[in-house]
Amino acid sequence: MNKAFFALFFVGSFALFSAQDPIRLRPESLPFTPKEFYIAAVTDQRSDRGPVAHLALVLNQAPQPVDLDKGVASSFMQFINQGLKQNKSLRPIAMRIRQCRVSETASGNRVSGKFTFAVTFELLGKDDDGNATSTRLTDYQGSATYTRPLSDPSVIEPTIRQAVVSSLRSLNEYMKRESGNNEKLAHSLKVIFTDDTRITDDDTVHYNPGRKLTWADFKAPPRQGSHYAAEVFTSFAYEGKSSVKDGVITLNLSAKAYMLKQSSWGRADARNAYALNHEQRHFDIVKIIVERFKRKIQPENLTLEDYNSIAQYQFLESFREMSRMQTQYDDETNHSLNQAAQERWNEKIDAELRTFGVIK
Repeated sequence: MNKAFFALFFVGSFALFSAQDPIRLRPESLPFTPKEFYIAAVTDQRSDRGPVAHLALVLNQAPQPVDLDKGVASSFMQFINQGLKQNKSLRPIAMRIRQCRVSETASGNRVSGKFTFAVTFELLGKDDDGNATSTRLTDYQGSATYTRPLSDPSVIEPTIRQAVVSSLRSLNEYMKRESGNNEKLAHSLKVIFTDDTRITDDDTVHYNPGRKLTWADFKAPPRQGSHYAAEVFTSFAYEGKSSVKDGVITLNLSAKAYMLKQSSWGRADARNAYALNHEQRHFDIVKIIVERFKRKIQPENLTLEDYNSIAQYQFLESFREMSRMQTQYDDETNHSLNQAAQERWNEKIDAELRTFGVIK
């Protein structure tokens, strides 16, 4: 949040406007040209949307309400369009006015005034359904105090104008500083997947085409009450982090299919090559699901605003898909007892692994 404080002291002896005259911001060419944004909208979001000023204009009378010409939002938008070079091919920004108030008290012919100003700048966009979105970027707050003669309210207009200019200058500096490394301002997305294929001696077996399961990996005792010959515990996971450079979000993700030795078991009288192949195919199915998942997490399927939630959703959907495929595999092969069905699944699994380049 940017804050500014400035004090102004004016003396004079002429009147700029009478009690009923609105405040008109003087056109001013701003001394900078935005390279990252343009102001697409100005909205009045003050809690009190009445006149911006209550000015002491007449001796021994209460301050009188005076507003900006055409209202605060239209007045600011007109001033910006007149003084700021607007390139509409850049990022559209909305200026939300949260506070703009001038209050005065008079003591004889001397007037003390206070001006408070606060705005929020938001990035405008659209979601996948074409609905308008806005993302909060930065805030600006400013205040000013001044004294003036009762007969000369000319300090009011430059005080308001200076605050608007200062807020735009602050936004320009923010955008120059943040445009390359702030996720909110990123313009594209890149995904890099790596596979965790480590071969280790601990409880976890990471899927690696060159490292098939062996019966030595099945370390748990057989589950009591089970009539199956063996049971393998397999699953998959992903993790990663994001970084931003030159306006590009890069997702570095690591995916792994794995088997847990201490949760997998095989009966001593069933430890043969045929049964081991059936369990290996359960592991292969997990790898297939991982490869399908990786292809869902690509830039064309993600959004800049919500890529993480989309990835999490696709992970859960892939997990459900894995459970369904594992159940289908066991049902159709009758847990390996149907040898013809087992052979069909062997061929089906190998074909898809080849499609993904996992095996040759």
